[in-house]
Amino acid sequence: MIDFIARQFIKDSENINDVKVRTQYGYLSGGVGIAVNVLLCCVKMFIGYISGSIAIIGDAVHNLADAGASVITIFGYQLSAKPADPEHPFGHGRIEYVAGLIIAAAILIIGVELMRSSVEKLLTAEPMEASLEVVIILTISLALQLLLGLFNRGLGEKIDSPAMLAAATDSLSDCVATFVVILCLIVNLVMGLDYDGYAGIVVALFIMHSGWGAAKDTLQPLLGQAPDPEFVRSITRRVLEEPEIIGVHDVIVHNYGPGRIFVSLHAEVPANMTLLDAHGIIDKLEQAIGDEFKVSMTVHIDPMVENDPVQNEIKNKLYHVLASIDPLFTFHDFHLTASGCIVFDVAVPYSCKLGDERVVCMIEEDIHQAYPQYQLKIRIDRL
Repeated sequence: MIDFIARQFIKDSENINDVKVRTQYGYLSGGVGIAVNVLLCCVKMFIGYISGSIAIIGDAVHNLADAGASVITIFGYQLSAKPADPEHPFGHGRIEYVAGLIIAAAILIIGVELMRSSVEKLLTAEPMEASLEVVIILTISLALQLLLGLFNRGLGEKIDSPAMLAAATDSLSDCVATFVVILCLIVNLVMGLDYDGYAGIVVALFIMHSGWGAAKDTLQPLLGQAPDPEFVRSITRRVLEEPEIIGVHDVIVHNYGPGRIFVSLHAEVPANMTLLDAHGIIDKLEQAIGDEFKVSMTVHIDPMVENDPVQNEIKNKLYHVLASIDPLFTFHDFHLTASGCIVFDVAVPYSCKLGDERVVCMIEEDIHQAYPQYQLKIRIDRL
């Protein structure tokens, strides 16, 4: 269904890494969100004032905030589509994350305010008037909220948009909140009990929970979260498909916003290969991976000596030394200099509790014992 709707309103809708296409998705999500939330706000505000329910009024204000969030979504996508400039050489894609963070902040503020109003309602104990008509209208609004949430989630998952997924989380939490209000009204109709203030507190808690979840989802890419391990593995596997590449390490992924991913890595090639041949292979590889994974790709060449019995013996010893310290340790950029120095980098996972100096000392102790004639130069890479 999402694909069908996207095709009707968005040209070239499957090209989701294109900035212009993502902007159109943002306009579609924002426009639908504004229309639905303004309608829900008006209906709930009217019902809330008639019934005197603080929970319904709070839900209406939340819908109004959601409409404002949809406006922010539209502006966010419009600004994120701006091309790169001297101040922002990698574009403005992270504005999409900022838009999601603003939406999350608005959700949290609404939740806190509704919590305050609900506590006041409990203290004043003003009666609430419920009716079957109000329950029916709120049930219809619940169905609309559910459809809106599923719509935004479908769009957000399709283009991997934190802002849309934040809006979807908010809409789906609205459904739970509205359901609580409906239950409260039914209890009032059937049993004459007024739990409106308590319902308002429950609604406020749901709103704050959804706001906090949305904030975490948008903060992580802004702070520089680790890339998806499967994405890194896919890039690595693709590089190693080239017969001339004998190893890959130091894969770094920079996220400057959806559709603006920059990847760099070190590819090991035989040391006896000419620089011209290696450059040609890497050039084609960068182009192929960039087209396949929709990223900007940079590959650094590392020449590796093969079939040298001395170096192979030392490397074999190093494998065993590292495995004895931690099975997750690996090494790369190994070479033996003309002056008799063994140089290599050790990849140490962040989960390792040993300090860098301690790791180096443990490696040096074992290698020096086996090969006292060589100096060691070790660099630690935390992964």
